Amino acid sequence: MTTVLAIDQGTSATKAIVVDDGGTVLGLAEHPVRPAYLPGGGVEQDPRELLDSVLGAGREAVARAGTRIDAVTLANQGETVLAWDPATGDPLSAAVVWQDRRSEGVCAELDGAAPRIAAVTGLVLDPYFSAPKMAWLRRNVTGEGVVTTSDSWIVHHLTGEFVTDAATASRSLLTRLDDVEWDPELLELFHLGGERLPRIASCDEVVGHTAAFGGRVPVAGLVVDQQAALLAENCLAAGEAKCTFGTGAFLLANTGASAARSTAGLAASVAWRVRGETSYCLDGQVYTAASAVRWMQDLGFVRTAADLDAVAAADAGGVLCVPALAGLAAPWWRPEAKASFTGMTLSTGPQHLVLAVLQGIAAQVADLGDLVAADLGSPLATLRADGGLTRSRVLMQAVADLAQLPVEVYPSQHATPLGAAALARAALDPSLSLADAVHPWDPSTTYEPRWSADRAGDFRSRWRAAVTATLGQEGQR
Repeated sequence: MTTVLAIDQGTSATKAIVVDDGGTVLGLAEHPVRPAYLPGGGVEQDPRELLDSVLGAGREAVARAGTRIDAVTLANQGETVLAWDPATGDPLSAAVVWQDRRSEGVCAELDGAAPRIAAVTGLVLDPYFSAPKMAWLRRNVTGEGVVTTSDSWIVHHLTGEFVTDAATASRSLLTRLDDVEWDPELLELFHLGGERLPRIASCDEVVGHTAAFGGRVPVAGLVVDQQAALLAENCLAAGEAKCTFGTGAFLLANTGASAARSTAGLAASVAWRVRGETSYCLDGQVYTAASAVRWMQDLGFVRTAADLDAVAAADAGGVLCVPALAGLAAPWWRPEAKASFTGMTLSTGPQHLVLAVLQGIAAQVADLGDLVAADLGSPLATLRADGGLTRSRVLMQAVADLAQLPVEVYPSQHATPLGAAALARAALDPSLSLADAVHPWDPSTTYEPRWSADRAGDFRSRWRAAVTATLGQEGQR
């Protein structure tokens, strides 16, 4: 029996589970981390708080499990970066979160190179990815130490090693998609040519050992959080897709061994590198999902996320929301975009606004599903879903209605750490296939579309018009 401590270091919390071979969660702990939202589009976290949350949640989960662990694995935020001293491990900057937009100027300067960057990396030139934020830190904060994604810093504290994984590296704008190696030309473009960069490890690799959670055990199965969830939800074949509803909403579709570039404005990156073979995925992002709900909480529209379904109106009364509270990603890639409500009257109440926000999130997810289908050359058959907001029946039904797809809800709230745990098991047992490392599952709920295709099409047409109007207003400012 192999027991894995799987740590999901996310934007708003660090979750740790101890899970056995049968998929039983033996111990669970979650420590909140709160990003600071700054003027000018800045989003930062305290690196020490991140590390403390990893150590604290991990140790608490192990204590609750009351058993030994055989390995530790880490799923990370993907594009959050910081500068740090490799000699001491001390942070030299705040952690600049994936939502941070302050590197827009870096991207603007490289606009002419955007087609070349996309061809090499599979990614869109945007502050969302790592390299612009790394370059911004070097310009504005410090030239000392190393600048990496947050996983490398955390793993260094656990093991003393200097590594990242293939999936995380593919989100940097600094690696070639086809062979997942650091590209000297890209490094020079971002003025990062002299940087010391971590070794790129496979996702089924033991990268070091740690005694941070008890006895000395291997650290293995490193991966990006969204790719971990894709794996946990058994999206192992090309064309299978999931959407995680967390701080943002992230739709990923497996494309198999094909490193195909998107023609629809999506990002193409590594899903995982296992057994010497690389699997790829397409993904699209909705920057604000649970963070939009938190915004509604701050305004007093809802008390907690659990109140969404009770508060949301049965009909939005003509109100439409473009919830671009942190900009818009695919297919618009407009980081400067702002949120908007349209169609309000004196009879509009908080209940209408709550529903409009949820429908706005669902409309973006439905658009991403269409973009993925266009790239794949065939429509999605189903959409699997995980994350905290899957508890909202209103949101999940809106996704099914607008995407015109069945939405299958993953039965556990731990998709990301369970996916990372599967990779750790694969690392510890080279004879185990990836499919056998992933636990089978059945949906806890399946939402079938209730709206007709015509009704969904009419709503989405009006919603896209609201997006166009919002972006037009941004262009006039």
